[in-house]
Amino acid sequence: MCEKCDCNSAIDQLFENNEEWIKEMNAERPGFFSSLVAQQSPEYLWIGCSDSRVPANELVKMDPGTIFVHRNIANLVNSSDMNVLTVIQYAVEVLKVKHIIVNGHYGCGGVMAALQQSNPDLIDHWIRPIRKYYHHNRKELETIGEEQGEKAKVNRLCEINVVEQVRNIAHVPAVRHAWEKGQELAIHGFIYDIKDGRLHNMNVTIDNIEKAEKAVLRELC
Repeated sequence: MCEKCDCNSAIDQLFENNEEWIKEMNAERPGFFSSLVAQQSPEYLWIGCSDSRVPANELVKMDPGTIFVHRNIANLVNSSDMNVLTVIQYAVEVLKVKHIIVNGHYGCGGVMAALQQSNPDLIDHWIRPIRKYYHHNRKELETIGEEQGEKAKVNRLCEINVVEQVRNIAHVPAVRHAWEKGQELAIHGFIYDIKDGRLHNMNVTIDNIEKAEKAVLRELC
């Protein structure tokens, strides 16, 4: 057994920070925690990157309980990922969210990894779809790289990745069923710039089956 080693100190710090946060919240907003006891009723599902620099609620200054959040490496929505599909179904059918937001960020490590060949096996498997997006847009991306540099190419691929996930969500069965029933539901694409904290609306929105079909044909997005 280790006695008060660095690992324990690091964990203890989290609990100390938690106590400080509780005190601050109770002082600033009496009744805050009791208000959270009620069942959450968020209007938004936020699908973002696992990157610790991209916190969902803080970016848009929203309280806990207002945004239902799912995060993974490079904010991907793969048809084989039961985790994200279950989250979407729960958000749409149980919570009745009105907006699904795919939030990417510039300089995404997962996107950069898709341009490399030396990734660990599972990571390489996970980011394989991004590599496909790169090949589909290779001419544009290589031109950007030649004219503006590698960073600009990666950032453009980050944007493309967000658009592709919006398209993917539009074909999740739970989303299609919601539209068929006339449920109000829209999918949006955002991207975050870590260097200045600004969130950008990519003006990519799908809110019905007709638009979803056009998106597949690249007539939309």
